[in-house]
Amino acid sequence: MVKTFDILVAGEINPDLILSGEVVPSFGQIEKLVDSAALTVGSSSAIFACGAARLGLRITFIGICGDDTFGRFMLAEMNTHGVDTSSVLVRPGGQTGLSVILNRGTDRAILTYPGLIPALTADDITDDLLRRARHLHIASYFLQTAIQPGLPNLYKRAHTLGLTTSLDTNWDPSGKWRGFDALLQQVDVFLPNEKEALAISKAKEIESAIQQLSESCKVVVIKLGADGAIACRGKEASRIPALKVDLVDTVGAGDTFNAGFLYGYLNGWSMEKSLSLAAVCGSLSTRAAGGTSAQPTLDEAMKYVTFSG
Repeated sequence: MVKTFDILVAGEINPDLILSGEVVPSFGQIEKLVDSAALTVGSSSAIFACGAARLGLRITFIGICGDDTFGRFMLAEMNTHGVDTSSVLVRPGGQTGLSVILNRGTDRAILTYPGLIPALTADDITDDLLRRARHLHIASYFLQTAIQPGLPNLYKRAHTLGLTTSLDTNWDPSGKWRGFDALLQQVDVFLPNEKEALAISKAKEIESAIQQLSESCKVVVIKLGADGAIACRGKEASRIPALKVDLVDTVGAGDTFNAGFLYGYLNGWSMEKSLSLAAVCGSLSTRAAGGTSAQPTLDEAMKYVTFSG
């Protein structure tokens, strides 16, 4: 069967309402003014999908949203960014989730109303849909609670059908960090950030964490924020700094980083070159507010890629 898409993204659908400036609230009916407000594409999965499409990958998306203002906004925005949404399940009467991001430059707090974010199940992702893609990517594991029980088997189905797989868990709001032993064995590319990697591995420092995680996954890539990123494949390890830019907003930087790495991975690049593109993409995405507004094209990003192997 002809592979219509490079990546199938199975994920959550919600916009971000980003408030920037002095955003720490004061209760007691006290009103404060902030510097800016923007309704943008939200959810790690959707931001990743838009970033990957921006690089030129063919992306299709499956998730669940409501037939409401936020759902229609997200579908229109993803389509505008070149993401195929024909497999998205629109649930009449359901409510699309929403994240309110209180942004203070390099730091932020996130308030999320889940809505239909947890509703997607592994059974919603059919073999016919899997057969149309080369790779399966899933993010926001802890928010997508309905997909968790069936995820190891979903990855097995994907492998049987010839797909590679990747996972970015994002943060666990419960703080429990459970359920990974069977799952990680099925993950080809694991993409946590530093805090997530330390929490999942129970390691005290990042070198131990990546060594431990690489025993389960073929490729482990850990995002280190302003310190760049580190990656490991078997005994091969690589580290690269972040690109220096005039930072405006870090929302979605990790998801855009993921898009860059998987572009290289799916095109057979060396780990070093893939990691360099990832770091460049993540850094460039911070130049404007919102997760998608500053995502680079491949031509733009390649001007800064330092590895050619």
